[in-house]
Amino acid sequence: MSFYTEMISIVVSIFQIMISRRNASIAKCILHKVGNKFNSTKNAFSENEIHFDEASYDLMLPFLLRPFGSAVQSYRFNHHADISLNEINTYSSQIFTDDDAFIETSKHIVKHLFEQSNSAQIKTGDVLVVLFEGIEFNEITTNALGIFKIENKVNFFQTYLENNSYDVVVQKGISSKKVDKGCLILNQSDTEGRIILSADNNNYDAHYWTNHFLNIKYADDANSHTQQYIALCKDFSEEVLKTSYGNQEQNNFLAKTIDFFKDHETVNIETFKDEIFEEDKHKTLFDDYKKSFESDMDIVIRNQFDVAEAVVKKEKKKIKTEIKLDTNIQIKLDIDAPEASSEYLERGYDEEKKMHYYKVFFNAEG
Repeated sequence: MSFYTEMISIVVSIFQIMISRRNASIAKCILHKVGNKFNSTKNAFSENEIHFDEASYDLMLPFLLRPFGSAVQSYRFNHHADISLNEINTYSSQIFTDDDAFIETSKHIVKHLFEQSNSAQIKTGDVLVVLFEGIEFNEITTNALGIFKIENKVNFFQTYLENNSYDVVVQKGISSKKVDKGCLILNQSDTEGRIILSADNNNYDAHYWTNHFLNIKYADDANSHTQQYIALCKDFSEEVLKTSYGNQEQNNFLAKTIDFFKDHETVNIETFKDEIFEEDKHKTLFDDYKKSFESDMDIVIRNQFDVAEAVVKKEKKKIKTEIKLDTNIQIKLDIDAPEASSEYLERGYDEEKKMHYYKVFFNAEG
């Protein structure tokens, strides 16, 4: 292995594991309830920190930190006028610098979250504000502030003894599998500001969490550039290619896109278009869609940037290259074989049956 290849491998490894919870611990934790001002439900506040028993602590620590172990992108605080006016930036700084500020500042955080609930779809829930110690981030050990919102409760059976017989009752509680929304604000900064990780498993209100409550933006790095470009390609494939040309063209484009990112260390948008599109009209469609995408997302996608391999691997897993037909048949395409669709899958129309069809060529069944 060459020195250059070895260094690339090390960098990729760091990107893949943003944080380590190996030596992490919970220093402070408090739970409040957030309402929704749209439907007039109120906040409810705790006056004391949570004191865990051993079993609860051992379950809670990995539950809260698990979403960030595989994160490949980080964020920075944002504000249209002055970053010091970002509320969560201010509150996190207060907690990091004043040991006595934790409980009251955690209430301010919940009040700020409440102020962002401007629609009926924003759910009420439990809010955990947690101060962690011993977080390892890129070989640096630091403390961090975690803010977690639990929106969905799950049903579970609780057994109990009554009159010498056991009975069962259904209760609702927090699932220990995943948090609905969470962020980890590291007490660590770079040239762009304080480093933040965020997780959101309920994407129906993503802007409410990242844009309105946290007011954060992606870091200006290869991870962000790669993710934004792949997001552009996925949306273009869904809204333009699938609508105008069908699933086969959509899936073929996505497979070629991933293949391009795997084969290039740097993406140049002109090179990308030359290799992916055979006709100039498709390049024009892509350029036009890119402009509208940038406007809608309020971002500027660079015309040239370095590829973050970890982001490509993660986004590749999310891409579903399937053709679902209304005749209860599905055709699954291999995203790692971008030429297979155009070579071995043929789409047509049968005049006699008045139906579309796919013809698949193969040598042997697997």
